[in-house]
Amino acid sequence: MSPAVTRRVIVVTAVHGPSAAFLPEAHKSLVAQELPAGWEWHWVIREDGRTDEVRPYVPDDVRVTFRQGRPGGAGMARTMALAHAEGEYVKILDADDQLTPGALARDVAALEADPAIGWTASRVLDLLPDGSTVGFPHDPDEGPVERGAVLDFWAAHDFRAQVHPATLCVRRDLLLGLGGWMALPASEDTGLLLALNSVSRGWFSAEAGLLYRKWEGQVTGQPAHVDPAERAARMAVVEARARALASFDWSYPPTAG
Repeated sequence: MSPAVTRRVIVVTAVHGPSAAFLPEAHKSLVAQELPAGWEWHWVIREDGRTDEVRPYVPDDVRVTFRQGRPGGAGMARTMALAHAEGEYVKILDADDQLTPGALARDVAALEADPAIGWTASRVLDLLPDGSTVGFPHDPDEGPVERGAVLDFWAAHDFRAQVHPATLCVRRDLLLGLGGWMALPASEDTGLLLALNSVSRGWFSAEAGLLYRKWEGQVTGQPAHVDPAERAARMAVVEARARALASFDWSYPPTAG
């Protein structure tokens, strides 16, 4: 970290071979971000495995750290990535997605403006193979997201949240306090989102902050992801964790005892 920079956003990406080719586009979207004076980003890319498929696509940039490790899923890769960079805020960026201009600055502004806000999310545009984009019709209004609001919506709408977990930016200490991402084969980011919402208020930016790529190789498009039995089990654990957290006398920020 240069002497002029005192604060940092850690951008965390889990990647595997099929999605590695999109890393240069994700990097391009990061380079285009403008942060307030005194801030910088550091991108930690963690391969879910040890292969020769990913490294050729990792950008040659001093702000990028690349690590590998035994496979365990995207959630484990992201959590392990936290060991390789220091910073106050953690921003999620999936390997095949892209940030929109100003996304990081808006995240930082919301978190800096109110210490009681634990996390931020933003509007998402699906990026289709033909280059067109499609929005989500149930985005909430710009502003605070109250505790429990995401869980209530998710439970009432076939386990689909009104804010997208791929857009999360979260306070590092809160993220670590919740144990990082859930140990699930999928929906680990939804599990984190609902856990965050159970213990802390969030902030939703109505301006699109992410282009969410739709393509044949994405994990969420595979048959195993929608297997009814596995999906029901994942959702049951996600909900049980969120409701257990909500029932405890614990919240962020902690109240003085």
